[in-house]
Amino acid sequence: MSTRSHIHPPANPARRRVLQGAAACTLLGFGSVLAPRAQANDLRVGQPAPAATLVTLDGKRLSTPELTGQVVILTFWATWCVPCRDELPLLSRYAAEHAAQGLAVLGFTLNTPDELDEVRAVARTLSFPVGFLAAASAPGYGRIWRIPVNFTIDRAGRLVDDGWKERHPEWTRERLARIVTPLLEQK
Repeated sequence: MSTRSHIHPPANPARRRVLQGAAACTLLGFGSVLAPRAQANDLRVGQPAPAATLVTLDGKRLSTPELTGQVVILTFWATWCVPCRDELPLLSRYAAEHAAQGLAVLGFTLNTPDELDEVRAVARTLSFPVGFLAAASAPGYGRIWRIPVNFTIDRAGRLVDDGWKERHPEWTRERLARIVTPLLEQK
């Protein structure tokens, strides 16, 4: 399996152990407490997408049901994830180029709140809102165990792309053109 689709923790071994423990507790607890039956394999392309709510760094709540009528990408990432750092600028440019066509991107970071400065530094470079997964609600997408992983929802609120089913779920120009651009062309 490619290492590009796995979580890449920080290089500092002591910090890595702390974050791995915190991430395991946060992610395992998140999935089991908020939605004990929510499993990634419950996602069905063509069916209504599970609701997700992002609480942005400045406290705004953005919910996928409120975004019905737009094409929505949910992206899960972290500042210490090398493939994420490659993907985020591409996704940001694409989101800015297509915002007028009704594209909304919600960025859920797996970073912990003590890494707020690092997250804010990345967020300032992005054209879409971001927030901490730990403060968000996205139980229908399962436990986020590999990043980057992305999910796409059409204007009617149906799941059209399940990142768990993709061998290489990170966005490329070609993948965006194949999956998202046709959805934006449909009114």
